[in-house]
Amino acid sequence: MKRPAGRAAKRAAPRTGKKPFRRGDAVMHWTYGLGTIMRLENRELLGRKTLYYAVQVGDMTVWVPNDDQLATRLRRPSTKGQLRRLRTLLSRPGVTLPQDRHERKTLLLVLLKDGRAESLCKVIRSLVVYAKNHPLNENDQALLKRAQTALLAEWSHALSLTPVQAEPQLHRLISIPTASAG
Repeated sequence: MKRPAGRAAKRAAPRTGKKPFRRGDAVMHWTYGLGTIMRLENRELLGRKTLYYAVQVGDMTVWVPNDDQLATRLRRPSTKGQLRRLRTLLSRPGVTLPQDRHERKTLLLVLLKDGRAESLCKVIRSLVVYAKNHPLNENDQALLKRAQTALLAEWSHALSLTPVQAEPQLHRLISIPTASAG
């Protein structure tokens, strides 16, 4: 039972002054997905100096403050060993989603807010199950794509695969037929 207490203590501890990430570290940004810490820089905003991480995600640089919200914004990618648990989550039923599109969107965004890989899996599984009986609107489709893209990047990183190689594995787990190459 040490792990959950340790995690809770890490999240509750103030981040000011501590540097949980270094230049070159792979990280998962809660919104943009897999990236790399390019540099650390002290910046002043509203008269307060704070350490920021410059995270390169694709062709974009995202500046992330090292503050008390860091644990929900950045985390280390899942390891190969953690993927087994994620695969199990993807094969479970998921969260029952409301019929109302606004309620559904709110629930899905709340699930994604913590930035955890488990939350990505829950959102993916829930939307795939929902789509079996209901058409997905544009927002549902965008959230599903965002969650799948982030999870595939993380999965690829852990297994040293390309996202294209990891995608059929994900689709098999969530029962989406893969398109034939042709």
